[in-house]
Amino acid sequence: MISDSRVPFVVLGLLLAFASSSQAARAERSVSTSRQFIVYGSELRVRGAICELAEQTKHDLLLLLDQRDDWTTSIVINVQYPQANLPETPRTALNFSQSGFGLKLQLDLVLAADLNPSQVRRDLLRAILLEETYRLEPKVPAGTAYVSPPDWILDGLLAQQSELEPRAALTDLLAAPVAAQKILSLEEILRQRPELLDAPGRSLYRAYSFALVDLLLHARDGRHRLGSFIVDLPSASNDPVADLRSHFPELGSDEKAWTSQIVHLSSGQPYQLLGAVETDRMLEEILRLKISDADAEKNYSLDEFQKFPRNASAFVALAQARRALSALALRANPIFRPIVLEYAEITTRLARVKTNGLTDRLARVRTVRQRLIAQMEKIEDYMNWFEATNSRGPSGAFADYMKAAELAAHPEQTRRDPISVYLDALESQFQD
Repeated sequence: MISDSRVPFVVLGLLLAFASSSQAARAERSVSTSRQFIVYGSELRVRGAICELAEQTKHDLLLLLDQRDDWTTSIVINVQYPQANLPETPRTALNFSQSGFGLKLQLDLVLAADLNPSQVRRDLLRAILLEETYRLEPKVPAGTAYVSPPDWILDGLLAQQSELEPRAALTDLLAAPVAAQKILSLEEILRQRPELLDAPGRSLYRAYSFALVDLLLHARDGRHRLGSFIVDLPSASNDPVADLRSHFPELGSDEKAWTSQIVHLSSGQPYQLLGAVETDRMLEEILRLKISDADAEKNYSLDEFQKFPRNASAFVALAQARRALSALALRANPIFRPIVLEYAEITTRLARVKTNGLTDRLARVRTVRQRLIAQMEKIEDYMNWFEATNSRGPSGAFADYMKAAELAAHPEQTRRDPISVYLDALESQFQD
């Protein structure tokens, strides 16, 4: 089952694979549901996919930052096919300038088979943040240099809301610098130029960006403060660390919070599968939503969705639950995975205020879940009884552990011949 948030990626990918190289006879246009995105192109299916992808990107951003959709400037998206006489044309190009009527934002897309949907979504996010940043400054003089959102914000926000690169894949990358005690400082991350990095370095940069945005979002009133930081980007100084700490003073100059965040994320063992009981316990915790209503925070079960207050806090709680369920699906006991994905789809529908038939659907999922837990408990009891009554000798389950403990107690002696000493010296120099 493909989640709703990934449908625009799948549709766009299929259209890219079969894109024709012929030029459009006449440029048609489509307007998205919020009317902020105006897409020009010859193919109706392509325009529809781009509109849906743009709206999904903005919807996820608004949920993440707990904001309303108060856009004022339209974003034009021009879709073209490759030109034989212009093979060097970039696949995506975001152009922003000041015209006589205000800010102009135009995203040019070359619809080729090698166009990356993730890059499209990244440029869409950049355009949305630019519109938000300069929304309160409509009369910027022509020729003024615009301040684009930094790369760590784009990568971090996309990693928070995107399912194409799961959280587990990013946090697993942080284990290496933690083990080597070479965690990059905040200044190194904020001043990094990711376009100069190779593929492994770019992946690690995305992991650090995810960790930083995650740290800011989970700070006290972090969503609103991160939104204020983005709006204040045009007046930022040349010191990105000082600007960030002015909005988040708890980061501190000693960077203890930053180091603790990296260590915490890297120690989650994202690829270790959970047992049935532990999966059900974590699922129960995720399905208990904390929603603020009239300055008081209350706990609601997902089954009580009809009692949810209709405010931004409820939509944020549903978005958090959806992301937590997507992360849990990676580690859940395989027999529970369909149930976790079913709950993830239900939370997605609730976030979009599509409640038809959800009461019966939740009742069916709850019944299946209860039966499954009872069956797994019976299986576990039987296996415990069988192991206790039918074992005729050592099981060998701890053989690897005993072998490792023996090797640790009697480590191998280091060779001291000239060649070994020379190689050890080279290895130490490369490590330093």
